[in-house]
Amino acid sequence: MKRREFNRAVAALTAGVALPAIQATEADPGGSITDVQGVKVGHFTESRRPTGCTVLLFEKGATAGVDVRGGAPGTRDTDLLNPVTTVQQVQAIFLSGGSAFGLDVASGVMRYLEEHRLGFAMGDIIVPIVPGAILYDLEIGDAKVRPTAESGYKACQAATTERVVEGNVGAGAGASIGKMFGPKQAMKSGLGSASVRVGDTGIVVGALVAVNAVGDVLDPKTGQIIAGARKADGSGFMDSMARIREGYGVRADSANTTIGVVATNVALDKAQATKVAQMAHDGLARTIYPVHTPSDGDTIFAVATGANSARANPGAIGALAAEVMTRAVLRAVMNARGIAGLPSYSDLRSRG
Repeated sequence: MKRREFNRAVAALTAGVALPAIQATEADPGGSITDVQGVKVGHFTESRRPTGCTVLLFEKGATAGVDVRGGAPGTRDTDLLNPVTTVQQVQAIFLSGGSAFGLDVASGVMRYLEEHRLGFAMGDIIVPIVPGAILYDLEIGDAKVRPTAESGYKACQAATTERVVEGNVGAGAGASIGKMFGPKQAMKSGLGSASVRVGDTGIVVGALVAVNAVGDVLDPKTGQIIAGARKADGSGFMDSMARIREGYGVRADSANTTIGVVATNVALDKAQATKVAQMAHDGLARTIYPVHTPSDGDTIFAVATGANSARANPGAIGALAAEVMTRAVLRAVMNARGIAGLPSYSDLRSRG
């Protein structure tokens, strides 16, 4: 469906409906994960239905760690990131829609990297190291349309150091939130990015995330729900946690997952990167309620490019990673555009 058709469908869907009024909350305009030297990002967004993939390239290699907190993850090559394993660097990380089918994206990324002779050297043979994670978005449109190996290859070709395009793109194209009470109460989400520069040290920490959560998203500065499960009559938010406390029966068959990457330009070893990934999950916990449920496959990767020779405390990097992940989650929601059946933050705000 073309964008104009989507916009008409959303307008028809919401005409005469009292959408929840929300207090104006501004997305932080500063930063993108590509502010981290050594990181390129490219999207492939499927035109036939809302889905796609996002690839982060590290042409000079990067040390990486991962932390999986959700109960229903879909991942590739995360065992390689265990600090005790042999391979020390990755050349790319991918995030994809399409549920487990989206893992096919890795083959296209590997083909691109092999063509550019980027990978783990085994004599004359180059083996690209490409971990990744997927989210479930098959309920939006034709489930037979999902990211493929060619999608991953095209995302690599599109990779750039420019500011990351956010919203309904790449892995966030089919993302939605607030699904604890079924799809009719849900809202559109997307992909967001943020970064922070540390004083005059030259140290940068960035985050990128595709938010596809069961729970609601809150602005931690105000404590207000900005997107999530809506009441059936459109008069306000369900407030998923309040309903849980009241004993409200909730759906148990949702398939979701929030997946992301944090990056820094300092040097970390694999154990330190793993700790940073763990701490970055605090950014999800500050914004998504509930989070890390049995129906989510929440996964965060952490990468260190080592482009900056400054020595840094891994704990401080992890604290900053949580901060930028918080901002990236909010940006993912605020930059999303509504589609038929799934209004967005901007739709609610414009009618508030």
